[in-house]
Amino acid sequence: MATDPTASTVRHITFSDAILEAVTEAMTADPSVLVMGVGVDDPLPTRNASGLVEKFGRERVIGTPLSEDGMTGAAIGMALAGMRPLQVHGRIDFSMLGMNQIVNIAAKIRGMYAGAIGGVPITVRGTIGRSWGQGGQHSQGLQSLFAHIPGLRVVMPSTPADAKGAMAWSLTESKDPVIFIDHRMLHKMTGPVDAELRGPDQWRDAADGGDDLTIVALSYMAVEAQRAVEILRPLGVSCSLFDPIWIRPLPVLNAVVTDVAHTRRLLVVDCGWPTYGFSAEMVAAVAERTPIERVA
Repeated sequence: MATDPTASTVRHITFSDAILEAVTEAMTADPSVLVMGVGVDDPLPTRNASGLVEKFGRERVIGTPLSEDGMTGAAIGMALAGMRPLQVHGRIDFSMLGMNQIVNIAAKIRGMYAGAIGGVPITVRGTIGRSWGQGGQHSQGLQSLFAHIPGLRVVMPSTPADAKGAMAWSLTESKDPVIFIDHRMLHKMTGPVDAELRGPDQWRDAADGGDDLTIVALSYMAVEAQRAVEILRPLGVSCSLFDPIWIRPLPVLNAVVTDVAHTRRLLVVDCGWPTYGFSAEMVAAVAERTPIERVA
């Protein structure tokens, strides 16, 4: 059901349904938007496309073979021909099979043709996070790898509103490849949604500001960090909490730098490996932009 911006009642839906709603609205408004992936008609939250086949048909909801490299190439071709494909991976690990296409083709086209080709408007959705007994090759948080690549945009929302808004922006506004990463532990969480787009200039201030500690928490870790903030408050420890939403670009950075100059302490909480990861980059970026005299 489409969001009515004039409605007085705030709707609460799950994170998974918020993504589905954004996809449904984009496909309804623009016939160039399509969904493709293995099992995209599966009602499970990781591929939630419930009702899309019935509404839009199999020409726009395309079940693909287990050939991620070839299918990513097909998606790039569709985008260059004027389509806006959403490629869905039940786990982000599967996108590794299409990395040549993502990194060497989709991310490079705008630069290699000096802007003559406007970009590759594909959205690649991949899920991270634990669930049932998965192997090591099905449990990775690869966000830092994608964020390292010039030409890609990387988004990791933590609320239903941000999930819907970021997916909607990716499918309707972006001219470049977007890597949309959602955490499995968020799928059944509910929250309010609105009709606002969450483009790559957006970030979320998840607390009212604090004097003792600045926290930057990504994806599902923003949920855990919010719980920690609530536990610490009665103990006399006040924290700021920033949810980046987008990690490439990183619009939250200036706000974090300003806040750290006040609290003089920074904690970054990621759901990926610490070595060479988002947390290390965030700490380094803040340190580079914080003169010593401001924290002495």
